[in-house]
Amino acid sequence: MKTLIGGAAAAVLGIIGLAVWWKPFLQLLAGAIPFALLSGGALAIYLGFDEMKDTWRSKEEEFGSPVNKDEVNEYKQEVEKLKKEVEELKAEKEEKKSKK
Repeated sequence: MKTLIGGAAAAVLGIIGLAVWWKPFLQLLAGAIPFALLSGGALAIYLGFDEMKDTWRSKEEEFGSPVNKDEVNEYKQEVEKLKKEVEELKAEKEEKKSKK
């Protein structure tokens, strides 16, 4: 019951206040609306940019790497094998030089 009476009194005082200070209220409203629009626009830009970054990340994950990891491992093993062959050939060449 106290809340109802307090709310009614606040509403009556608010109506009286608006009637007495109508022009200052309009000035306050005129200053608050552009600020609210600016703040809301800045928040929308920030949220839109954040959503765009998330979209970019999901597209990167969707496409993944152009080379399969199994293929990479195969190529690494092949390179190691070729390095060993080159070392063996160099060693054979050195042996032939030393025999001459």
